[in-house]
Amino acid sequence: MCVCYIISLIAYKILSVFPKNAWGILFALLFTSGLLSSILSNTTTTLLLLPIALFLSEMPKLKLRFALAIAYGASVGGILTPIGTPPNLILLGFLSEHGIAPIPFIQWVAMVSPLVLMMLLVVGVLLGFGIRGIKIEPVLETTGLTKEQKKVLAVLFGVMGLLFANAPIQPYYPGLGFSETGILLGAGLLLFAPPFGILDWMEDKDKIPFRIMMLFGAGFAIAQGFSVTGLAQVVADGLTSLSALPLLLFILLIATVVTFSTEITSNTALISIMLPVLLLISQQTQMDARLIMMVATVCSSFAFMLPIATPPNAIVMSSGTVTIKAMALYGLVLNIVGILVIVLVSRFVWAETL
Repeated sequence: MCVCYIISLIAYKILSVFPKNAWGILFALLFTSGLLSSILSNTTTTLLLLPIALFLSEMPKLKLRFALAIAYGASVGGILTPIGTPPNLILLGFLSEHGIAPIPFIQWVAMVSPLVLMMLLVVGVLLGFGIRGIKIEPVLETTGLTKEQKKVLAVLFGVMGLLFANAPIQPYYPGLGFSETGILLGAGLLLFAPPFGILDWMEDKDKIPFRIMMLFGAGFAIAQGFSVTGLAQVVADGLTSLSALPLLLFILLIATVVTFSTEITSNTALISIMLPVLLLISQQTQMDARLIMMVATVCSSFAFMLPIATPPNAIVMSSGTVTIKAMALYGLVLNIVGILVIVLVSRFVWAETL
């Protein structure tokens, strides 16, 4: 009950700041997830916020929407900064490797902020439909913290502080350079080891969501099959032959292909395949290489439909509160909206900025 109590206490702090109804809490979780994911990994963000969301209500309908808000917020927020998600870093490295002017950190944030804000609002409105009047009732009474609860709280805030300090902000701050995986693993082990001793391996190991590992394994297998069978090359050849399309239609094509392809394959693998193809197309035409590669990079994070598409999707699915049908239905709508929004923003805003 120690960990549960800490999570519930944090949930109450959120409730004290935002409106005490389902609509307000959903937006609170959504925007918190988006902002955290812009400087931390989306996996870390989801793991930190999901337990809080699940303790805010006992209603299955609200648990589902709160969980999806965290997963989708983490995916959208990851595109806000160049360090928010691996595809962003791959793009910057690719630009540097081929002698193309990089996109400065501040310029990236300025360009992407309107897109992120619009997508977060769309996600909030979609998930919040029909729940605005529902009040959030406390699920656990809070009194004073025990010694064990203070230990858990110390580990939690220690990990969050270390993750923030570890995140680089180029070129101003290089970060600590620690492995984020190592930080999280070390924090987990602390709960088993003295002087904490909060968890007992024999009793608590069965609660570890091993299904996440299976979902990741399936995603990696699909990504490998995508390359080994030559399907990736077929896609590349098809895109090259369509490079004569008007810029607006070509951007729409790229956004659609990448958005739906990233549902069934790794976004890092996909963007690694797409960037060389798009560079070749830009060299053969008058298209701006940075523009079309930026579109593909951002769309590689717009994977809202399937559990294997992103770590946040897999994590919330493993919680047992989200069904594949619900994720697919909400995700399909968000995929379509995301494609339309990024096409308009990239064509009429980014094209003038880059």
